[in-house]
Amino acid sequence: MATTGFGIVGCGMIANFHSEALKHIKGTKIVACFDTRSESADRFVAANPGVKSYSKLEQLLADPAVEIVTICTPSGAHMEPAVQAANAGKHVIVEKPMEITLKRCDAILNACKKNKVMLCPIFPSRFSPANIVLKEAIAEGRFGKLTLGDTYVKWWRSQEYYDQGGWRGTWALDGGGAYMNQAIHNVDLLQWFMGDVAEVCAVTATLAHERIEVEDIGVAALKFKNGAVGTIEATTAAWPGHLKKTEIHGTKGSVVVEQDDVLLWKFESAKPKDKAIMKKFEKGVGGTGGASDPKAISYVGHMEQIKDFVKAIQTGTAPKITGDEGRKAVEIILAIYQSAWTGKRVSLPLAKDPKRPK
Repeated sequence: MATTGFGIVGCGMIANFHSEALKHIKGTKIVACFDTRSESADRFVAANPGVKSYSKLEQLLADPAVEIVTICTPSGAHMEPAVQAANAGKHVIVEKPMEITLKRCDAILNACKKNKVMLCPIFPSRFSPANIVLKEAIAEGRFGKLTLGDTYVKWWRSQEYYDQGGWRGTWALDGGGAYMNQAIHNVDLLQWFMGDVAEVCAVTATLAHERIEVEDIGVAALKFKNGAVGTIEATTAAWPGHLKKTEIHGTKGSVVVEQDDVLLWKFESAKPKDKAIMKKFEKGVGGTGGASDPKAISYVGHMEQIKDFVKAIQTGTAPKITGDEGRKAVEIILAIYQSAWTGKRVSLPLAKDPKRPK
């Protein structure tokens, strides 16, 4: 079996999770890396012997051993290398968020479509076994009519976290705060569970951190196209940091998932598998999930998603998460920001990117 070669663009913290994930996927290998800061690339190569470091992105893209390019640059710097990779005929993996504006998301989508290459926006939470069984229960109609969907990401980030990155907490490169950077996984999960969002109404603030341009706390109320309602709370200002939680309710059932553990699994019509599900997911398997430490996340979700993407390329089928799904979460978050900035309800889909008040 031929080895699928990966090239990593951006050798910061998140690149290490991709590296660890690939070590656990048979038939894959990181063959090259590039970073505008040579010291970051040097550190990555030291931790991943055998990887070739290129001083220019064009050199990495010209390497025939690189079949898939993984973009791990700061959020607002995803578009340029992703488009270049697509134009070079490489398949593209992009860390979350896919980009920080719809215009930049669309540039990536269009480049991949034009060059007939596959695109994978990273959303590892969809590969959590607890979230998968919840999605299956929704698909089976076990909730009856969906009525309420809530998700909470109440994390803590120190002032040092924002100070050390340089790009963190800026609109230009972070694209937002607690919603765009931390809560985007749960924004994606909620719309995956509940369906498309029709309308949002939101309030955001910066309460616990200095020298950042973006929000560190926010509350958003949502109306879904199916008539259900919900909320998304996001913060990096809740010391000491708490496990993320999603609650799905309907006329015939309720489920609560905290991190990767099921706290509640109750349906009007019980099934024999229900006890087994509760037993499997009530044992504290979820870990801390980065609630207070951004490095304290598992590589397993990345591993499962990248494995699915490689299989999709090899078989010519669609991956479980397409580029269009990556755009959806960004659009919901931009609608939340627009509502917070204007004090008005905002309908989706957005006609264009919202303008930030000066």
